[in-house]
Amino acid sequence: MAEPPKRQGGRPMPPPGRGGPPPPPPPRPRFEPVEREKTCPLLLRVFTKIGGHHSKEEFAVRGKEPKDEVQIYTWKDATLRELTDLVKEVAPEARRRDAKLSFAFVYPDKNGRFVVKEVGKTFSYGNGRRMDDAKTLAELSFQIGDYLDVAIL
Repeated sequence: MAEPPKRQGGRPMPPPGRGGPPPPPPPRPRFEPVEREKTCPLLLRVFTKIGGHHSKEEFAVRGKEPKDEVQIYTWKDATLRELTDLVKEVAPEARRRDAKLSFAFVYPDKNGRFVVKEVGKTFSYGNGRRMDDAKTLAELSFQIGDYLDVAIL
C-alpha cells in the first residue's frame, strides 16, 4: 500500500477533493434586458440631498417624505449611469464636474421601520472613472415600492 504524499515538515497531504482553496464564487446573476417598447415602466420616487443621504427618520411617516422628490418612470434594467443623467437634469448641483452621486435604497424592514442602504456611487461626468455606472436596479435587488435616495457629494 502506497503512503500518501507528505508536505514539507512531514505532515500528510489532505486526500484529493478535500482542503485546498475554496471554489470560486458563483458568477453574479445577469439579468436579461427589458424590452422597453413592450414593458410598462415603473414609477421610481427619487429623493435628492446635497452633502449626504436623508436619515431613515425622514421617511418614517407615510405622506411626509422629504420635499426634494423627483418621480421618474424607468425600468428595472436602468443603470446608475442612466439615473445619474436623469438626476443631473433636475438637480443643478449634480452637474458640477467634480460631483459624486451616492445611491441608496430606502425601504421598510420586517418591523416596518425604514432602512437607508447605500447601493452604489457614480461620478457626475465619469471623469475617466466608472465606479458603479453599469449596475442596474435589478442587480442591486431593487423592489417595487422602494425609494431611491441620492446624495450629491
